[in-house]
Amino acid sequence: MKNMPSIALGTWSWGAGVAGGDQVFGNNSNAENLKPVFDAAMNAGLNLWDTAAVYGMGSSETILGKFIKQYRREEILLSTKFTPQVAGPSDNAVEEMLDSSLERLGTNYIDIYWIHNPTDVRKWTPLLIPLIKGGKVKSVGVSNHNLEEIKLANSILAEADCKISAVQNHYSLLYRSSEEAGILDYCKENDINFFAYMVLEQGALSGKYNSRNPLPEGSGRGQTYNKVLAQLEDLTNAMRDIGNSKNASVAQIAMAWAIAKNTLPIIGVTKVPQVEEALIASKISLSKDEIDEIETLASKAGVDTRGSWEKLMV
Repeated sequence: MKNMPSIALGTWSWGAGVAGGDQVFGNNSNAENLKPVFDAAMNAGLNLWDTAAVYGMGSSETILGKFIKQYRREEILLSTKFTPQVAGPSDNAVEEMLDSSLERLGTNYIDIYWIHNPTDVRKWTPLLIPLIKGGKVKSVGVSNHNLEEIKLANSILAEADCKISAVQNHYSLLYRSSEEAGILDYCKENDINFFAYMVLEQGALSGKYNSRNPLPEGSGRGQTYNKVLAQLEDLTNAMRDIGNSKNASVAQIAMAWAIAKNTLPIIGVTKVPQVEEALIASKISLSKDEIDEIETLASKAGVDTRGSWEKLMV
């Protein structure tokens, strides 16, 4: 896809409920307090929004849909996902889930539609083809797929003269499995955009949290990261030093690193300052020495942040 911003904005933590903002992030975000965030992003030219049918079981898409209708549809790039685990028994399950997303989002097409995980590549991938041909989706991607699965999905689509336009995997300073597996190289060679999610590791790489100031207790991210925050302090201190030399935050250095690696980071936003932070991060340049330093410290931290939903890429 052309004319995309260098950062996408994520809405995983928008709304509430199962797999939503309150349960995973310890947030309480609703349409009223998120509307200024959406407007600030659009005014800044950050118009690529990533969501999924399962984020808050539809509540993320519903909130996003309320905001979209106040803009011309062509001004916005929408990314949402088909999740196999919640698919119905119908032979047309992908289109049915897409139609539900379209209704919640208040649109008749999606710019990027993803298979959320590789539960059955041969079963689900072919069902994307009629959606592309019929114009309900402009391009398709796969998420949480390893290199073999990406190649398989691409070969299935190629039989109908279609292709994968994007790959979306967990990728951060602490989790570089997609790079080690050759996925980033494959994407570059095949003109595929690589979307990096969890670049900030749900806040653990934002510089805002440490062993003395942990993530929200009782949240999913607190459970995952609070026990390793002490191991990350050498890394985040180095990122802070680099940031100080560029008038940038730790989080902005993490984002700038992801962009320097030729990926498109997805940054979750629930507050206006986070939008402003992302916009500035997209303009920060890191030297090779700075990249090497923080990658070395990240490796030394010895922290495995692979999610429970992820299998190894290598």
